[in-house]
Amino acid sequence: MLHEAAGNFTERIVHRCGGPEIALARLQRDPDGEGVWISEFVGVVFEDNILNSAAGACFVLDALHQRTVPADPGGVVDTVVSRLARAAFGEVLAKQAAQLIQQQMVFSPRNELL
Repeated sequence: MLHEAAGNFTERIVHRCGGPEIALARLQRDPDGEGVWISEFVGVVFEDNILNSAAGACFVLDALHQRTVPADPGGVVDTVVSRLARAAFGEVLAKQAAQLIQQQMVFSPRNELL
């Protein structure tokens, strides 16, 4: 699931940003910024894969149990585990997308005008 999400996310942000260099720079500078919007993409992935519940969030957190997550303000358990799962998944997704973009930049021939 992560591999497919990373591929789809990478394709979208490279297209939206007008190329891999700009996409990588924006992803690294602000993953929720213009043209990247990683939180929105993670929300759709969770919805599409039926992970938008406490059980789904726990599934993601269990799979990513070695990762660190940002401090959380607390609240209802369902809300907290959902935020934590989305944050952890988003962080891994951003790293995978950055790697895919870098590979694309290295291995794709540049389009040069003749």
